[in-house]
Amino acid sequence: FLRYIDAKRFDGASIYRAVDMGRGYGLLQGGVKTVDKLFPPIAHEPTTKTGLTHNDGAISMARQAEGTARADFFVTLGDMSGLDANPEAPGDNTGFAVFGHVVQGMDLVRKLVAGEIDPSKGGEFGMAGQMLAKPVAIISARRAPDWQPPVEPAPVPAAEPEPAAETQAQPSAS
Repeated sequence: FLRYIDAKRFDGASIYRAVDMGRGYGLLQGGVKTVDKLFPPIAHEPTTKTGLTHNDGAISMARQAEGTARADFFVTLGDMSGLDANPEAPGDNTGFAVFGHVVQGMDLVRKLVAGEIDPSKGGEFGMAGQMLAKPVAIISARRAPDWQPPVEPAPVPAAEPEPAAETQAQPSAS
C-alpha cells in the first residue's frame, strides 16, 4: 500500500464500491484500475499472522484469491471479524489482510457507504448493487511527513497517601 502511495499511483484512482449492510455494518472499497499503474501482487499476511482484525475502521487489502492483492483496499464499518482468517473453516479461510486503521474521517466513510448506488454496474464482477453511482476521485494520497500514531495517555497512578510525619521533642537549650 505504501509503495503505491510513494509512487503516487493512487493519484487519480477512486473509491468506487459501497456495501451498506445496515445497522452500522458495511465496507467502502477503492483502488487503482489502470493496469499500467499496478505493481505485482503482494504476499498475503493473514490476520492470524498480524494479530489485527476487521473492526470498525480497519483498512484491508481486497483480493480474489490468496496472494492476488494489488492496489484495491477497503475500509470496514462495524465489527467485520468474519473477514479475518479462520484456519478451522473450510475453503479459502485465510481471510483478508488488515494493514491499517482509519484514525480520522470515519464520518466521511459512513457518508460514502450510504451514497447512491448504480444498480446497473458491477454485475460482471459479482458486485451488482454495490457500485457507487458517482465514484469518488482520489486526488492524491501521500504520507504525512510528521505523522505519528496516536499515543494513548499513560494511566495516572493513584496517589499514595503520605506517611504520617513522626514528631520528636527537641530538648530546649536553656
